[in-house]
Amino acid sequence: MHIELWMEHALATLSLLLMNGILNARLRFSKTSAPMLFAVLIATFLLLAGCSSDESDAPDLSAYEYRDTRDLVRFTYDAAQILKSDGLKSLDYFRANRSHYRTPDFYLYIYDEQGNNLFHAGMPWLEGRNLSDLSDINGKQVSRLIMQALDDPDNPHGWVHYSWWEPGKFYPVPKSSCNFRVKTPEGKVLFAGAGIDYPHEEKEFVRIVVDGAVSLIEKKGPETISEIADPTSSFNFRDVRVFAFYPDGSLLISPVLNESAVPIQLLECRDEVGNPTFANAVKRLETSESDWSVFMAKSRYQRGLVKKCLYLRKTHLEGKLLYVGAVTDLPQPP
Repeated sequence: MHIELWMEHALATLSLLLMNGILNARLRFSKTSAPMLFAVLIATFLLLAGCSSDESDAPDLSAYEYRDTRDLVRFTYDAAQILKSDGLKSLDYFRANRSHYRTPDFYLYIYDEQGNNLFHAGMPWLEGRNLSDLSDINGKQVSRLIMQALDDPDNPHGWVHYSWWEPGKFYPVPKSSCNFRVKTPEGKVLFAGAGIDYPHEEKEFVRIVVDGAVSLIEKKGPETISEIADPTSSFNFRDVRVFAFYPDGSLLISPVLNESAVPIQLLECRDEVGNPTFANAVKRLETSESDWSVFMAKSRYQRGLVKKCLYLRKTHLEGKLLYVGAVTDLPQPP
């Protein structure tokens, strides 16, 4: 959090201590009072430094493999905490310090739940506009996807993936954004978010969409299949596509085509070094609910083979066992 705001919280803490009689004019540097004063000063220093002794609400970053992703989540979370603490008046603070909330890699935005932009560090001209119906070049309705992500317990940092416009450029770029819902002291529900262009493909992104698809299937059944297969949904982005198949290998949702009618037998598929990736994963799922596996694939960017990662879950649809999964890139050696 910004140092000026932390100072306000530190002063408020000291005032409370004074009211409770911990500090008063009769305080003496005795064996009992000196340690108490020292503890107060340490607590104040931690507050001024932006450190809290209680970090139970801080975002868990252990699932991310890339520093850029962790930095983005911290950046967005810290801004959301300011908004949560200081409410609508913090919008003036963000506007007065706009340059602090735009870096070469990402920038902060704030919206209400109706899609009205309240603050945008990267594109100030969007402030005051309603973007609830905005779609990207691939037909993804970004605001709708964000609201879905914020309601998804499998997506604790509100990740959405879409194409966007990089300021000063003239072509769409792939983007991933994290978002946090905030209820201000005034009772206003907003969300603060920030995104990164050309993001790394985190394994966590795949876990979110596969677990989310499984949750949806278990709650709503067959009616959700068309939504999961929809290329404009949250379950499909960039080269990631959620798919589903039965134990005999027959497809319910194809990983490579918009139709599942083409008879691709996943259990017979082998990677570039001959391993039956899907068959092996299904075998391991006999004793577990989910499975991560690595396989080798060709890349259009380099001549050598690269590592890919398959995440597979098992569930049931209309009483039948069903496997749901997706594939993503693994970090490549430099």
